[in-house]
Amino acid sequence: MEQPRIRLGNDGVWLELARTGADSWQITADWCSWLTADFTADLSAAEVVDFAARMLSHPRAPSGVRFSAAVTPDRNSPLTLKAEPVGDDFAFFVRLTPNGDDSVCHLQMEIDPIATVELRETFSALHAALVV
Repeated sequence: MEQPRIRLGNDGVWLELARTGADSWQITADWCSWLTADFTADLSAAEVVDFAARMLSHPRAPSGVRFSAAVTPDRNSPLTLKAEPVGDDFAFFVRLTPNGDDSVCHLQMEIDPIATVELRETFSALHAALVV
C-alpha cells in the first residue's frame, strides 16, 4: 500500500510531505534545482491529520483570505505554510526548519498559485488516507 503524501507546486518549485513510517515523514522541497531540502521529521499521524484539517478549513473560493498553518503548532514545527490569495487561487510561502526551531538553518520559498479546488482535493486526499 502506498504511504500518504502530498505534493504542492509544479516541476520547477515544489514541496512534498510523505510518510515513510509510523511516526516518520520525509519533507522534500526543490526550488528550480538551486535550493533543495530533504529531511526526516518525527510527526504523528494525528499531527498530520490535524494539519490537513486546518488546511482544509481555510481555502474557500472566493473568500480571498490569507492564512497560515504549521504542521505542528504545539511544538517546534519543521514545516509552515503561509497562503496568500491570488484571485481564486492561493500562492504559498513555505518555511522549512529541519531542526524544528532552528532560526539559523531554514529554507523559505514561494510556490506559484494553486487552484483552490486542487488545493482542497490534495489536502482532502491526505486527510482521508490518514483517518481510518
